[in-house]
This record gives sequence, structure tokens and C-alpha cells, in this order.
Amino acid sequence: MECSEDAVSGHIQLLIPGETVCFTCAPPLVVTSGVDERTLKREGVCAASLPTTMRVVAGVLVPNTLKFLLKFGYVSPYLGYSCFKDFFPTMAMKPNPQCSNAACGAAGKRKSFFFNYKKYLFAKPTGVAKAGMEAEAKVAAADAPFHADNEWNIRYKSQLWQAVDAYALPKGLALELPSADEFVKSLTSGATDTAIDELEDLRRQPEALNAN
Repeated sequence: MECSEDAVSGHIQLLIPGETVCFTCAPPLVVTSGVDERTLKREGVCAASLPTTMRVVAGVLVPNTLKFLLKFGYVSPYLGYSCFKDFFPTMAMKPNPQCSNAACGAAGKRKSFFFNYKKYLFAKPTGVAKAGMEAEAKVAAADAPFHADNEWNIRYKSQLWQAVDAYALPKGLALELPSADEFVKSLTSGATDTAIDELEDLRRQPEALNAN
């Protein structure tokens, strides 16, 4: 866990020698130990922003640690936090082959320097992860050519334009009020019925006069 010197950003890292980048490969932004926080204040930076940012980054660290220890979900190798834009970047960084850390260098000689995601994604993913994988599979299938020999990926218009229900809700949820489209439809149908009734009244009036 690290916080930047200007106290407006920070990040967490998963440290596995030889597989992920260590603090020696990528030195921390600032290292403090037993230092008064007031000495870290910079011009234009609020003194209260550092402990606030540290709490936010620590809150991000806790669930990532639980996922690693309890072996569920996806463990982020790097997850950052930027206060200015409320941005949470995530990425994977390979360790430095010339790292001076003995443990990191020795492990790096035995293993690949690319982070192995599959090691931390279990054979039975969680419901959210499974749903994400199924969604990606559907997108990949939709992007595939209609025929195996369809070099130019030519498709019919009906395959490209499909009606999408904008008000589709997950199971267990329902709209409390009717949608605006349904309200307009009801008004339109009501106005049409009124016009038909008025036309029928006009037809009956001449008939009534002739009868008299």
C-alpha cells in the first residue's frame, strides 16, 4: 500500500517474488516511518488529505487481501486511486530482471516475468465472474463472421439491428411507476377513442333530425 507525496492518490500492489513487481523493482512514491505528518505537507495540499487518502487506499486493500487469503474472486496485482478524478486504474507489471532484491531475482530466474492471472482465477469462478465471462463470450460470438468463409463479414440488416428493451430489469426488481413511453401510448389511445365517439355523435344528429 502506497500514498503519493501530494496526498491525493495511492495504490496497492500484490507482491509475489518473480511474478509481480516488488518495491525494489518499482520504488514506492514516498516511504515514511515514524515521521510527523505535518512535515510532509506541501504547498497547496491540505494537511488533512493525507490521512483521508490513506484510509481510502486501506479500504481498497482490505477486500483484495481477503480475496487472496480466502481464495475467491479476482486478486488485483495493482489497483490505484486518484482523488482528483475518482479514478481507480488497474494493471499488471512484470518484475525487473535486474532487480537487486535477492528473493525477487532468484524467483525470476525460475519463472516467467509475466503475471499469471489464471493462477488466481479458480476453476469455479464466482457468479459475477461467470456472468462476465459469458457476456464476453456472447460479444465474441457476435463479432465472429456469419459464415466460416465470410471474408468480409457481410450480414443482413436484421442481424445488425435488434430491438433492445431499455427497461429490462434484473430478476426481483420492478418499476414503481409506468415508463414515459407507456404513458404516451395510453394518452394517444385515449385521444383516438374520444375522436371516434365524437364522430359517432355527429352521425347520429342528422338521423335524429330526419326522424323528427
